[in-house]
Amino acid sequence: PGTVLASAIASMVDARGSILVDALRPPPIPEGVRAALADIRVGADPTAPTIDSDWGEPGLTPAERVFAWNTLAVLAFKTGDPDGPLNAVPPHAKATLQLRFVVGTDWQNLIRNVRAHLDAHGFPMIEVRPARAAEVFQATRLPVEDPWVEWALQSIEASSGKKPALLPNLGGSLPNDAFSEILGLPTLWVPHSYPACRQHGPDEHMLASGTREGLAIMAGLFWDLGQDGPDILRRREARA
Repeated sequence: PGTVLASAIASMVDARGSILVDALRPPPIPEGVRAALADIRVGADPTAPTIDSDWGEPGLTPAERVFAWNTLAVLAFKTGDPDGPLNAVPPHAKATLQLRFVVGTDWQNLIRNVRAHLDAHGFPMIEVRPARAAEVFQATRLPVEDPWVEWALQSIEASSGKKPALLPNLGGSLPNDAFSEILGLPTLWVPHSYPACRQHGPDEHMLASGTREGLAIMAGLFWDLGQDGPDILRRREARA
């Protein structure tokens, strides 16, 4: 079972992390997204981990792989007792895989598409089921050409005196679909931190300098929103 399951996984993602199942891959990267990521340098901070330039989809930059492409990762794999193996073939094997996906991915039919792939490649004996059906963060992305994006970039630069970095979407998980899909709102995220903030760790923190800058940025955004908001709404309606 362990050999069969390992072979099935290898038919879905190769040794360098490139997804082999067309149904699990995203559509081509939009030109606007590609242009926005051209100036993004992943792992450039001194405290950042070393980036493996050969990992992931061939032909993409590290930023495109993180923010504009799907990844299929093996989170857990078990067969037998790794800490106390017996001199016998284990009767069972199980693995947990995670697909991190961007806008345009057919995530609603994920289980069905994986099932079809396994059946077509000679693995009908492998059971496929969602690990946590309720914990799906739908991918969202406000088009980079949206008037709100241009407005926010100009406001932040005016308040901070620095050119802001534009990420079309995050590479992690956020319940942003509650705003963009359920409420139908255009969404912009403006983080105020730095790469070594130890996010989610026991020593998570933020710097006073970043806090001061964040306050200035948000004060400027809300001030500019009061001045420019009605005009931006009219521009968006004209584009619709």
